[in-house]
Amino acid sequence: MKPTVLIVDDEKPTRDGLRAALEDKYETFVAKDAAEAARLMQDVPPDAVLTDLRMAGEDGMAVIDRALKISPQPVCIMMTAYGDVDTAVKAMSRGAYWFLQKPVDLRQVEILLERGLKARTIEKEVVALKTRLDHKFSLGEVIGSSEPLQRAIEQVRTVAASNATILLLGETGTGKELFAQMIHQASPRSKGPFMAVHCAAIPANLLESELFGHEKGAFTGANERRVGRFESANGGTLFLDEIGEIDATTQIKLLRFLETRSVERLGSHKPISLDLRLVCATNRDLRQMVAEGKFREDLYYRLSVVPLRLPPLRERKDDVPLLLTHYLRKFAQENKVAEAKLSPAALIPLTAYAWPGNIRELRNACENLAVLQAGKTVEPKDLDPRFSEVAISRVAPAVGLAALPPGVFDKEQNEKNLLKQALASAAGNRTKAAESLGISRRTLHRKLLQWPELEAGTSTAQ
Repeated sequence: MKPTVLIVDDEKPTRDGLRAALEDKYETFVAKDAAEAARLMQDVPPDAVLTDLRMAGEDGMAVIDRALKISPQPVCIMMTAYGDVDTAVKAMSRGAYWFLQKPVDLRQVEILLERGLKARTIEKEVVALKTRLDHKFSLGEVIGSSEPLQRAIEQVRTVAASNATILLLGETGTGKELFAQMIHQASPRSKGPFMAVHCAAIPANLLESELFGHEKGAFTGANERRVGRFESANGGTLFLDEIGEIDATTQIKLLRFLETRSVERLGSHKPISLDLRLVCATNRDLRQMVAEGKFREDLYYRLSVVPLRLPPLRERKDDVPLLLTHYLRKFAQENKVAEAKLSPAALIPLTAYAWPGNIRELRNACENLAVLQAGKTVEPKDLDPRFSEVAISRVAPAVGLAALPPGVFDKEQNEKNLLKQALASAAGNRTKAAESLGISRRTLHRKLLQWPELEAGTSTAQ
């Protein structure tokens, strides 16, 4: 659709001339005064308004004031035969995009409209992106309802509004950066920048410069001044991931920032005062590192003003089905394929699995299934072999054992009964029995060596 332009002028030749010049590229509407312009803006909110200043009744300033109440705001360009600096400043201060003196240059009008509408489009995209980011990293968007997760979320709500330094503790893949972003989005600093630095990914001899910046000539190869991540995060939040990996020199400079709230670029002795929130994260035991002399004790206490522990996925079993469903749908959409569904039998070993890689490992598993099993119902046999060990002890409900009262069988007895049923159903064929259980034939063979009595009365077809 063509952008809409409203032309407001009390001189008919001017209105008609502008309309004729613009109608090839724009959907144009004309009004002879501010009152008619108001009615048109109500019926068809314009993308741009081109208005004369001096007209009978209300003037062009009233047109601009009314136009800028529309959401999203149109691009407003003022035209006047009485152009001077005061009028231009007044028009711009009211929200006009630009100011033109009559008689207007049609080519200049076209250029201004094109630039103004492009800037307006970019602004709308930025607002939309910010809205999506606010939504994505809002506390309400965290997937899961388990008690450990909800406890961590409640702690975020409590501390987000403060300026306290936060230390996120958790295993690899538990979502430490996501929680850091949520803390930022829930804080008064959400309009400011969020800067993330993965300390272990930057060589130790470059980390200090990366964090604190350097002056030209500070060291060999420093050919120009560099602003560090601390300065770039001013007014917002700086997230330092894997903080346990920083060397002794960087630890000292980080401690100095926490004490003075200022940094010095390498090669400079001039302190730069900063106002930012520091959030750090680690999967290491910093207390143990302090005891071993690998991490400064004073820095540890300054960083852990508010320690937040993020639960591993094995402590959030109730959340696993929700996460699996979410990521299977997400990766299906990203890859433009039909969504894969999990059968009840496949869900059991996936829920029982310990997920040592936590959310990161689960995401990767879902992406694999979303691509390789697109549009299919995933059965145990379709799963990665690492889930086989849990399948044999947890798949029982899928074959009718779920209705048994708790405690009727212990784990070993459940396994024996399940294997016996599978072998009987497959007439002793180990390959078919293993496939029905979603485990490898090697795993089945190992179990039968452990319990040879299970094959009694069945054939040994291979």
